[in-house]
Amino acid sequence: MSGNQPSTVTQTDLHFMALAIREAERGLYTAHPNPRVGCILVKNGEIISRGYHRLTGTGHAEANALAAAKTDVRGATAYCTLEPCSYKGRTGSCAEALVSAGVTRVVCGMQDPHPKNRGKGFEILKQAGIEVVNGILEQSNRALNPGHIRKFESAMPYTRLKLAMSMDGKTALANGESKWITGPQARKDVQRLRARSSAIVTGVQTVIDDDPQMSVRSSELGVEDAKLASEIERKIVVVDSTLRTPKHAQLLANPATVIACAEGVSDARRAEYNEYALMSLPDDGKGRVNLKSLLAKLAANDCNEVLFECGASLSASLIEAQLVDEIIIYVAPKLLGASARSLVDLNIDSMSQSCDLEFTDQRQVGSDIRLTLSRKG
Repeated sequence: MSGNQPSTVTQTDLHFMALAIREAERGLYTAHPNPRVGCILVKNGEIISRGYHRLTGTGHAEANALAAAKTDVRGATAYCTLEPCSYKGRTGSCAEALVSAGVTRVVCGMQDPHPKNRGKGFEILKQAGIEVVNGILEQSNRALNPGHIRKFESAMPYTRLKLAMSMDGKTALANGESKWITGPQARKDVQRLRARSSAIVTGVQTVIDDDPQMSVRSSELGVEDAKLASEIERKIVVVDSTLRTPKHAQLLANPATVIACAEGVSDARRAEYNEYALMSLPDDGKGRVNLKSLLAKLAANDCNEVLFECGASLSASLIEAQLVDEIIIYVAPKLLGASARSLVDLNIDSMSQSCDLEFTDQRQVGSDIRLTLSRKG
């Protein structure tokens, strides 16, 4: 349910659902590729327990809340940010656990888009005589798991493009120097963007120019479970259509790194990279990796949220292909001059070709401003 709240919803329901969302946010950097889920158990108007999903393969939010309860759960209301699971995977069915515990009402943020569970968890609850109310603060609950939703609605990941620029729209000096345009607080903020992503993608030119590690550093996260978040394996992808990645590149030392190349690359050239993981993809008709195919493959491999940190050319290709869900731009209070490198290499000859965006968030991050945008319409 979206739009208007169900008629049975009270202000108390909205309050406890907001708390369940905050509980789910505790798993923002550790739960993926599973969805972030929170659960609050309430009896006689008082919270008796709470739980969230922390890590794949461990207890789900509802199971953790039930296990943490110090009092009788029978007759309680469960506030769940996502439809309780109906099936047994690595853990048991949360819907069945709620039934067994004697919960009499379940207030939920949204239906699970996963085809194995969609509506089935609610059906288990209803058949047991439990009142089910769905769609509470749905937009806020959807915001917890944009990748989980996108994957099961379109077989694609939720894609973010991170950029940094000076006040005059430049990303580096003409000689390529770019450290540092933004301040330390903005760079820490980028660490959190990386930590919530299942894959981080860059281009071969960025690797050649900057030799980045694309790592998540626990010391800079400043969040709960920072150490765990930094240790979770995230796929690092280098878009390198013709295999030009330097063998000494720092990110090649990471076993999670994959080089995405075009299918037309010769066997001889591939043999030079046989010690590295290669992802062979169709080209776009111009000899470059087909980015839509890349994203579809990442989604199929449980990379639900993908962060691109790349240069002007790859950024432009993503935008032109309309593959970006969210653009995050850090704007530094600097001027780099006319000869400096531009933000994106879009070929636009008239205003009718312009890429129209809309602001979804604006905030100060240290000395810089972070702008979040999405495609208009």
